[in-house]
Amino acid sequence: MGLRLRFLLPLALLLTGILVYPLVFAGWISVHDYQLTRLSDIRFTGAENFTDTFRNPNFWNALGNTLIFVLGAVSLELVLGLALALLVQRLDRARHLARSLLLAPMFITPIAVGLLFRFLLNAEIGVIPFLLRGVGLSIDWFGPQLALFSLILIDTWQWTPFMFLMFLAGLESLPRSPFEAAEVDGASRWSQFLHLTLPLLRPVILVALIIRSLDAFKVFEYVFAITRGGPGTSTETIQYLIYQTGFRFYRLGEAAAMAFVLVAVTLVLVFLLYTVLRRS
Repeated sequence: MGLRLRFLLPLALLLTGILVYPLVFAGWISVHDYQLTRLSDIRFTGAENFTDTFRNPNFWNALGNTLIFVLGAVSLELVLGLALALLVQRLDRARHLARSLLLAPMFITPIAVGLLFRFLLNAEIGVIPFLLRGVGLSIDWFGPQLALFSLILIDTWQWTPFMFLMFLAGLESLPRSPFEAAEVDGASRWSQFLHLTLPLLRPVILVALIIRSLDAFKVFEYVFAITRGGPGTSTETIQYLIYQTGFRFYRLGEAAAMAFVLVAVTLVLVFLLYTVLRRS
């Protein structure tokens, strides 16, 4: 036992350094008036940062934008990923080529994707608006009405491959005997999908939804690279608000409190999602 502990000790110290200490330090500054411009005047404030967070209209606006983004992006990725997985599963030829092409966007860094679409969708110099003007359509993709929707589409383009990969693996692992019995009984493909594929695939759907929802709550790169929270605050997400509060206005105590509130909201929503899907 002593030998095992000696082998585990370096790993435990490493994890403590990179995980536990930052979390404890963030908890400490969340109950202090901790500003980078006044490090000599750090004072204990208790729950004041948390109450200020709940009274801050910008926080609720950013949280609302984040929830809309998560709901829209994850829903589109779920539908498109499942549809693509069903199509690729039925391919006899070029299946491996289709997989490679569909998975490619997932391996590009989000900041690069944001910069790419910032120029592709730019109303003045973008290729896509130029082509649309050729058919008589003029769309401001990053205007007040469409900016958040455009970010949802960008996230869908990049992360639908993740859903596709999860669902394709799930489909290929499903037992064949129930489907063969359904075909013998004369069940249509649509009936097989509703009554066999979806119920058997539910554990995979649950895991994919939880993973993507948790990741979508952390959306930052697209906002930073494209809109910087604008126009106005129409695309300001909670992560971008935390970044601005902590590293632009130097109020790290308030930023840490917002981060802990976000963690609590995320855990509650994931728990509700898991409970509902598991019961169904």
